Amino acid sequence: MFMNQINIYCDESCHLENDQQSSMFLGGVWCPLEKTKEIFKRIKEYKIKHGLKSNFEIKWTKVSPKKVDFYLDIVDYFFDDDDLHFRCLVVPDKKKLKHEKFNQDHDDFYYKMYFGMLKTILDPKDRYKIFVDIKDTCGSQKIKKLHEVLCNSLYDFDRNIVEDIRLVRSHEVSVIQITDLLLGAVAYNFRGLNTSSSKLKIINRIKERSGYNLNKTTLLKENKLNLFVWQANEEN
Repeated sequence: MFMNQINIYCDESCHLENDQQSSMFLGGVWCPLEKTKEIFKRIKEYKIKHGLKSNFEIKWTKVSPKKVDFYLDIVDYFFDDDDLHFRCLVVPDKKKLKHEKFNQDHDDFYYKMYFGMLKTILDPKDRYKIFVDIKDTCGSQKIKKLHEVLCNSLYDFDRNIVEDIRLVRSHEVSVIQITDLLLGAVAYNFRGLNTSSSKLKIINRIKERSGYNLNKTTLLKENKLNLFVWQANEEN
């Protein structure tokens, strides 16, 4: 008997092996299925409040001085709504990875890290649908493999826990846009970037509301903004 139906909205940044970026970021925002309509409605209301179209896409790369108040409102909404939660996994330096030593390629490592990001969220008493932002033409093959890896890792061979994983377009799903915003803020802060005062305002608000500096691992049971900074060891 499953207690809750949970949706997880996932995004990723700098996950490719040779993208000229040293760090890799995977993240997900999750909420109860029964609350999704209300959450989508509230996000739409914030867009209208700030004179934006209801289908405006919340995106870290779109943060600007003219829209900074809107993005601050979205950050506050995330922290004020008890049904919304965020988890992020950071791989600080992809150059230190030794795939050959551990008989894996970068794709294997990617799936291992995706499971590492999700495993703290997943509870065997609940049932999950996972939505992943489309990144490339290989997406359907990737999520099929991800579903397989997750279910095998959880001994969920009948797919009762991870019921479904599907690709979505971020401009059509506003909760995944919040994932993009929070993930972008963590990545920007972790890299020590500072060229945008508007983005720094967003980051500072997240730091204030979360109580974390966004560059260190939080407590495992942190349920609002959970951050895990992965470190290479002899098993990876």
